[in-house]
Amino acid sequence: MVTKEDVLAALRDVEDPEVHKSIVELEMVRRVEIEGAHVTVEVALTISGCPLRHTIERAVREKLLALDGVASVDVIIGNMTDEERARFTEKLRGRAQPQEAPPLLREDAGVQFLAIASGKGGVGKSTVTANLARALAQAGVRVGVIDADIYGFSLPGIFGVQQQRPTVIDDLILPIEVEGVKLISMHFFVPPGQPVIWRGPMLGKMLRNFFSEVHWGDVELVLLDLPPGTGDVALDVHQLLPRCKELIVTTPQANAAEVAVRAGAMALRTQHEVIGVVENMSYVECGRCGERMYVFGRGGGARVAEALRTEVLAEVPLANLDQQPASLFAPGSRQAEVYRDLAARVIEKLGVRLSAPSTVR
Repeated sequence: MVTKEDVLAALRDVEDPEVHKSIVELEMVRRVEIEGAHVTVEVALTISGCPLRHTIERAVREKLLALDGVASVDVIIGNMTDEERARFTEKLRGRAQPQEAPPLLREDAGVQFLAIASGKGGVGKSTVTANLARALAQAGVRVGVIDADIYGFSLPGIFGVQQQRPTVIDDLILPIEVEGVKLISMHFFVPPGQPVIWRGPMLGKMLRNFFSEVHWGDVELVLLDLPPGTGDVALDVHQLLPRCKELIVTTPQANAAEVAVRAGAMALRTQHEVIGVVENMSYVECGRCGERMYVFGRGGGARVAEALRTEVLAEVPLANLDQQPASLFAPGSRQAEVYRDLAARVIEKLGVRLSAPSTVR
């Protein structure tokens, strides 16, 4: 006859799809009843109307029906009480006192940070961030992205996330996961079409919330898409993350390169290592003849790298004449190949240890 211990052992393999932890470990299995070959299990979810309830219910049923001695299963889906929800969030945080340093920022967390910076807007910094994040995830890096451009957030749109909202459990936020990347952005917290009208201190507070109130799980590398220039948010990042490294984005144009050097100089002044430069919109390649046309000039990336005593890690082409412009470039495209190579260079520079490659393509 099957026992309660057998049931719980089987359910340890069932994960909450959003936080990727066992429902047994998270104490979501509220009740187990066994009557002969029939098993009844009650699972408590964090919120009512959870969109993933059917996924959890199906996984529980499949695991239990695979047990010897189980002929039928009832799965009852309930909602957590306030006390149960508090224990749940405590387990996710990995500590009992919320005033302690957020897990993401603790010295022993082993999380690395890479800020993607530019001197001016319009150089494709957010596009670089999104495509690099996806390429890193495909290479096997557990990666998160913070859209730190509080005024000009654009990453959700680049990733194709429009209406979706993060799950919020008490004061704990679960990031949206897309293309194998965990993503948080101001986009998720303001009404559509509404501007963010905040002064500097509020920007810093929101940025800190992205570290302290978001459950990042087992990420090992976090990319921060900084606003252009050297303003309040960039300064907050430098103060919050003394171990952060930076990647500078420019275009070939002389004016863009000149301003990008200033952004990189700010990083160096705050003891942030600049690991390299990405020259975006470097050229456009004819799909028929293969000829390259340097529509924005040449040499901007090299000038920035020389001034900052680093190197150009990638030259990203524009879409060629036969392609439609894209934010996330199609697998097999020349741009996707460049980002794959850039991800490999970043992994090497940071010494990131790889997990299994992502199945997301």
